[in-house]
Amino acid sequence: MSTSTHAAPAPDTPLPMNLFERYLTVWVFLCIVAGVLAGQAFPRAFESVSRMEIARVNLPVGLLIWVMIIPMLLKVDFGALHQVRSHWRGIGVTLFVNWAVKPFSMALLGWVFIRHVFAPYLPPEQLDSYVAGLILLAAAPCTAMVFVWSRLTNGHPLFTLSQVALNDTIMVFAFAPLVALLLGLSAIVVPWDTLITSVVLYIVIPVVLAQLWRKILLARGQAALDATLAAIGPWSIAALLATLVLLFAFQGEAILEQPLVIAMLAVPILIQVFFNSGLAYWLNRRLGETHSVACPSALIGASNFFELAVAAAISLFGLESGAALATVVGVLIEVPVMLLVVRMVNGSKGWYERGLPSD
Repeated sequence: MSTSTHAAPAPDTPLPMNLFERYLTVWVFLCIVAGVLAGQAFPRAFESVSRMEIARVNLPVGLLIWVMIIPMLLKVDFGALHQVRSHWRGIGVTLFVNWAVKPFSMALLGWVFIRHVFAPYLPPEQLDSYVAGLILLAAAPCTAMVFVWSRLTNGHPLFTLSQVALNDTIMVFAFAPLVALLLGLSAIVVPWDTLITSVVLYIVIPVVLAQLWRKILLARGQAALDATLAAIGPWSIAALLATLVLLFAFQGEAILEQPLVIAMLAVPILIQVFFNSGLAYWLNRRLGETHSVACPSALIGASNFFELAVAAAISLFGLESGAALATVVGVLIEVPVMLLVVRMVNGSKGWYERGLPSD
């Protein structure tokens, strides 16, 4: 039985920005620089950290993601899960953009930019591999990080959890056939161990831990839960920044060795992020969904499940392939670009709500 009648603070109530959030762009830039420099200064230390993995899922990064998403999951009241049914339009938009638009738009962008616009400047033997990596990235919707983006936009916690769970379920069945269709492969090797490990590590375990913690806090009263939520609020951003340092330390060598290739691969990824997030955001507005639903719907359509994409690229094409590098570029630009999308949807809330149909 639920002890609280609400899934979270009222979605339309703006949350005050803390120091981390107010200057997040500055912190992100500093963390990128710090990560690259630290990776070059202490390569063996970061190589050791990068090898701490199960099924190609890095455990230190996984732990930091727990710290990022548990504050969001702590708000989720499963007793109010039926409320999500009223947001079926947002779920429909999410599924449409993630599965009917995103992979195909990336295939088109890869063909335009990699096979044509940038082809004279890229290694010709890697062109097909680069396109394959971009497609693998687009065919894997975000799992864990979307909880962080949703929190920064004051997104509906139950809707965010529901759409992530639904996407994960679809991904189990649709990832392989969709990638096989777009890559023209008759038998794609799906890294099932990575897919299942990631879902368990990033969804199942954090949800269980958060709900147990929520139950313990609510046994002491609603005030205990509210006080805890306020206290752990900065944890998400601190863990996000620490994750950024790790990721850029892991990939610092690639950035310094192939900066122009990485910049060219980033172009179709950036266009795809803004196109898909804008499309989902606009469709939710046209269909009359609330802003707290439109934000996570747009954000999950823009971000990627890069752990799965990287693992699939390595399995199919090898560690040194263009496909693996293309998926790594997705890792590198994910956080800075998604923070820009967060800023855009937050800044356009007034415009969004003026376009909603009146009751």
